[in-house]
Amino acid sequence: MYAFAYRLTGTRQDAEDLVQDVVVKLYPRLSELETVEQLRPWLNRVLYRQFVDSIRRRGRRADRAASELMEADHQADWFDALESDDATPELVFDQSRLGFMLDEAMDRLSPDQRTLLLLHDVDGWRQEDVAEVLGVAVGTVKSRLHRSRATLRKYLQQRMEPGSDVRRVEE
Repeated sequence: MYAFAYRLTGTRQDAEDLVQDVVVKLYPRLSELETVEQLRPWLNRVLYRQFVDSIRRRGRRADRAASELMEADHQADWFDALESDDATPELVFDQSRLGFMLDEAMDRLSPDQRTLLLLHDVDGWRQEDVAEVLGVAVGTVKSRLHRSRATLRKYLQQRMEPGSDVRRVEE
């Protein structure tokens, strides 16, 4: 049955599914199978009918595979045009490089600046909560955050663009 199903479907997975569907359908009728004189041709006929039914059902369903909706000539172009959700090697490299540079720049900050940025920007604390923990006014937290971010930006620019003048990085 599997060999015939494979010839019909062309793929191992579809052939296995087809054989499984037939076996599941025929299992409750095992007593009837004993009366069949030539079992092999009969099973192949049942398998073929199941295959035709599955093709018909697939044709009526709206959730067909994209490859079935397009002509074979244009499939490769269409699939190549799709963007992947997976990170490309270049993106992974850039992110790891940026992470390393950010860690390096954070280490160059003073402990107060680093603590302030970690509490507010990384951990997401509100400015009022940071002010309460540090024992300073909210306005002081705002101005220190601004200065800490500017210092961090300057370090990152120097690291990313050595020899260039410091320009403002758009957020």
